[in-house]
Amino acid sequence: MSNFKISTDKDKLDLNVIHDFLTNRSYWAIGRSYETVKRSIENSICFGVYDNSDKLVGFARVLTDYAVFAYIMDVFILEEYRKQGLGKQLMNAIMQHSDLQGLQRFMLATNDAHKLYEQYGFRQTVIPDKIMEIVNKPQ
Repeated sequence: MSNFKISTDKDKLDLNVIHDFLTNRSYWAIGRSYETVKRSIENSICFGVYDNSDKLVGFARVLTDYAVFAYIMDVFILEEYRKQGLGKQLMNAIMQHSDLQGLQRFMLATNDAHKLYEQYGFRQTVIPDKIMEIVNKPQ
């Protein structure tokens, strides 16, 4: 991780990189508008992963009430930077963030990174019949 750093400074985020990845290369946010990405960042704790030239190479955001609940969203490492442990470093930063300590529940959704998140204590929902959702088309 010596060549990479993680920051929660939103001013450092490259919204163009984030929007491009989410809307064109993620499986969960295809077609999400730039304005929606911008608004979601404004209302979340954001974590940027940067190389030694301050280029954004990874991102995650957490939606929280700072007391009881947090939802980890939009987690990614750019393809060319994967397999270097950056996903683990990003999750470490999230799970150790001072504003996210003592919460009763963390949640996230994933199609393909179960093994990563299991390392941090995430498990399948114990009673999935309790979880409900409304899914609308991306904006």
